[in-house]
Amino acid sequence: MKEDKQRWNERYLDNPMPQSVSPFVEKYIEHAKIGQAIDIACGTGRNTHYLADLGFIVDAVDISDYALERVRDSSTIKKIDTDLDKYNLTPNRYDLIVNVNYLNRRLVSQMKEALKGGGVLMFETFIVAHGDFHLPTTNLDYLLRKNELLHSFIGLDVIYYEERVDTNLRGERIKVASIVAKKV
Repeated sequence: MKEDKQRWNERYLDNPMPQSVSPFVEKYIEHAKIGQAIDIACGTGRNTHYLADLGFIVDAVDISDYALERVRDSSTIKKIDTDLDKYNLTPNRYDLIVNVNYLNRRLVSQMKEALKGGGVLMFETFIVAHGDFHLPTTNLDYLLRKNELLHSFIGLDVIYYEERVDTNLRGERIKVASIVAKKV
């Protein structure tokens, strides 16, 4: 864990990310009921702050203590400094799960159970791409395969799903998959 923590701390220090909310989260937030939320791999809190401002009680989870120090202190934000490879989601706890630019298949398998009835999942991350694309890693464990995200959430009511070419926050060409789904 210490190596991962150090690597992520250095990444946030060397490559500060803009603090604007993810356009994906902003566009689809109307589908979620205000309540308990979790922002998985929250980084410096761009989505966490947005959710808290809307009235959500947010669990902001990340391995980087450097990033979590930049998440504002608030009675509606609980900062959780943990290794996501070992963290477990509590069943039937969340009205909203947000996961942007991060993939941990072990947590993916827990997400459906962590949603309350009527809870919404908002998940967007990178797909394996060939050619002229920027990849955040060459480790395929952290990149989705075609249609993998859709298949991972069979059983939820899919509101939106797309695989597309996009531009990341640094202006690099990427390929991403996005899903918004509801537990009925």
